[in-house]
Amino acid sequence: MITYRLFTALSSELAQGHLITFPGSALLEEAWLQENPLIAEMTTLAEQGKLADTRFGCGPFARITLIPLNAWQDSFTDTLLAFLRPLFAAPVCNNVLLDCSNIDDTVLMKTLRFLFNQAHNLSDLGLKTLPADSLSLRHISAYCTGTDASRLETLFSQQQAIANGMVAARRLADIPSEQCTPQFVVEEAQRLCAALPALSCEVLNEHDIVEQGLGLLHAVGKGASRPPRLLALHYEGISSGPVRSYVGKGVTFDTGGLWLKEGAGMYTMKYDMCGAANVLGLMLSIAELNLPVRVMGVLALAENAIGPDAMQPGSVARACNGMTVEINNTDAEGRLVLSDAIAWASQRHEKTRYIIDLATLTGAVVKALGYELSGLMTQDNALRHALTVAGEQSGDEVWSLPLDARLKKQTDSAIADLCNTPTNNAAISASAAWLLHHFCPQNIPWAHLDVSGTALWREGGKSVASGRPIPLLMQHLLNDLAAEEYS
Repeated sequence: MITYRLFTALSSELAQGHLITFPGSALLEEAWLQENPLIAEMTTLAEQGKLADTRFGCGPFARITLIPLNAWQDSFTDTLLAFLRPLFAAPVCNNVLLDCSNIDDTVLMKTLRFLFNQAHNLSDLGLKTLPADSLSLRHISAYCTGTDASRLETLFSQQQAIANGMVAARRLADIPSEQCTPQFVVEEAQRLCAALPALSCEVLNEHDIVEQGLGLLHAVGKGASRPPRLLALHYEGISSGPVRSYVGKGVTFDTGGLWLKEGAGMYTMKYDMCGAANVLGLMLSIAELNLPVRVMGVLALAENAIGPDAMQPGSVARACNGMTVEINNTDAEGRLVLSDAIAWASQRHEKTRYIIDLATLTGAVVKALGYELSGLMTQDNALRHALTVAGEQSGDEVWSLPLDARLKKQTDSAIADLCNTPTNNAAISASAAWLLHHFCPQNIPWAHLDVSGTALWREGGKSVASGRPIPLLMQHLLNDLAAEEYS
């Protein structure tokens, strides 16, 4: 885990770190920095809007980086992160000194999450041989004014907890699928939750899934040699009160089933369980912050495989709420496992404040919104507004797509209550959400987040798990608790 501390003046103990600041910062007024001719040259470069970076002649620091001032205020296009990412691709020391004296709060939150997330890289999985002298970030020292220290301490501790949840989710999602099976996810969750007394795990195996009538989850998972699981994580931060529920799609690998994907489309399908991984990470963040709330996280875990028992196009399966679904496309399996998990979650508690599901559900949402925005679909205006505001505050934004009865014909079936995909191939993302809404009772506010574009970070032609939308959901929860306290 990466640690941090705040400081209000430079001292010798901060030597040999990587100083990241901006032209005009009070830190650059230190006499020994003023005497360094490189600083004036770097200031000029940064004032021209360019990155000024040196590893030479910058003692006692190991590295000094000056980033243009406007980047520290740009929460919209992530300019600061664009400057920082290449610097940390090959760090030269394990301690960074970040100047927080003139930075927008949303930019700071994004920056802190980026830095704390350096605790995990693909190389940490132990599957690639690394040089013995490779370095990674271990500590963040943050400069601030004395009047800001208390406020920033709260912000830092929250973002550290959020990032720790993201790191746990990313590590799990990055593991190759031959290891990361439904049962492996269960065991990893049990291991992580064991250190947090407020968290407990409830597991349904393949027999329990059938006995409790989760026919949609069973249909998706029954074709694989590695059977499905339903994992419920319970957090009891208080003894009573409404439960906030989160449901995650956990398809540990998606071949498309008998509706087989082509090879290129299958390559990243180990990440089709990012929704479930992020629910786990969210629960860990909540527990780390000891929030006074009751929360349930439900992970619907299955492998969509080809085998003698694989579901067939045209099959009909029954969910645990009694509704039947015609499976006219076996590659639309995510909405099946989610539907059962949403219905199951809605039946578990007498009073549920809301249910939010998250899933790498449709490629169509990427065509609509790209890679920066998660798709939000809900019929609850208050929940839509709250999630939108939380997205803007956290920098983990959503964009609302329509969801109303005009989509009804997209899920009509002649043989069952619903079909899992529209036969006209239109409004794919919204149609999937329209299917899902049937499985949450009308008296429970519900929202669907399609994170197909945002659950992965794409760079240089490669994809890794991003940990989104954990920051959005944590900000929404913190806002909701604050509103509840003052109501």
